[in-house]
Amino acid sequence: MPSLTDGEIRRALKQVEQTGKQLSLVDGEGHGTGRLVLVMKPMPTRVTADWMAQQWRDQKRIKKKLGAYPAMPLSKAREVFQRDFADMIQKGRSIKIAGDTRPGTVADLFEAYVAYLKDAGKPSWKEAEKGLNKVADTLGRNRPARDIEPEEITDVIRPIYERGKRSMADHVRSYIRSAFSWGLKSEHDYRSFSSRRFRLVYNPAAGIPTEPKKVGTRWLDEEEFLRLYRWLECPDTPVHPPYTRAVRILMLTGQRVEEIARLHIDQWDAKERIIDWSKTKNGKPHAIPVPSAAAELIESITPNAHGWFFPSAKDPSKPVSHGTLYSFMWRQRDREVIPYVTNRDLRRTWKTLAGKAGLSKEIRDRLQNHTLQDVSSKSYDRWNYMPEKRAAMAKWDKFVRTLLAKKRGNRALRKAA
Repeated sequence: MPSLTDGEIRRALKQVEQTGKQLSLVDGEGHGTGRLVLVMKPMPTRVTADWMAQQWRDQKRIKKKLGAYPAMPLSKAREVFQRDFADMIQKGRSIKIAGDTRPGTVADLFEAYVAYLKDAGKPSWKEAEKGLNKVADTLGRNRPARDIEPEEITDVIRPIYERGKRSMADHVRSYIRSAFSWGLKSEHDYRSFSSRRFRLVYNPAAGIPTEPKKVGTRWLDEEEFLRLYRWLECPDTPVHPPYTRAVRILMLTGQRVEEIARLHIDQWDAKERIIDWSKTKNGKPHAIPVPSAAAELIESITPNAHGWFFPSAKDPSKPVSHGTLYSFMWRQRDREVIPYVTNRDLRRTWKTLAGKAGLSKEIRDRLQNHTLQDVSSKSYDRWNYMPEKRAAMAKWDKFVRTLLAKKRGNRALRKAA
């Protein structure tokens, strides 16, 4: 059968409109194997025309839609049919699993990876999206991802590093490496789906070295702990109140800064005085009974209309970010009104002082949701340790209250003298 023309299609559409009967036009040869077909159907107010890839397989006819005419013109329909279906039909493979065979672009890869992070509930998806958007602009959004070379990625990262932003450079490297690693696996992962295949041969960021990690050792002793806590209770400069409260909760509970910063009313059980996170950094649910000092502070806070205990000063519909809390603490350190400390140092401080208060290493690990690596903990032990956690937090609460009361009393005596 000869190839279709636009004139034949227009005449056939008029014929269907006049007769009210369905009509199919076939483009070229291929009977017995498969071909491109335009199926025209009369509707109450119009005639629809859909391009179909048609295949005969196991003595059955299979169809898959390519697009609608005239939105997809004849030339485009032929291009898509040849690109995505013709080869599969010749090999005897079912067109039901056919898709766009073009290698995915850089933008396709990065967008699909961010969507994967978002669907998995990873809180890092926003930062990854922001970083990868800038990288895509530099590398070229419409370039096939498989064409990217290692030196191109190095050229993206080097200027960031040379500006002194070493941590940022390493984060960008990590985003790119993770996106390409996901792309390599997604090619054969039946559990995930991407509209484009990337045809990646290797990960161009795999060989780029990471920035050496600086393992922190800083923690606050009792005097420094008190100095910081007292300043947070009564800062000497205007500060958005939720920020100081969030840091005090960090000091009293030893939790991860992201989890406290994003504390929502749905996570607070006022009756049991428990914070319950359904999803945490290590992917496991976590719940802690808070010490009474922290519970009293939380109970004194009225969550905003969006349910956040610690809303952002710029956008109350969102919680304060861990980066904002870090910057807030950094500014006070530069003014030398608080001890030199980072948010992670506060978590280390809790670990250390709680040990001094008499809490065992095991219960401190459980309270801070550190993953226990022994087989028993990972595979068999399903006890929530809530009674043990309560007892430990009560001991820690007594230690903190004694510390604060003792120092407060000494200050009063010095003033009286």
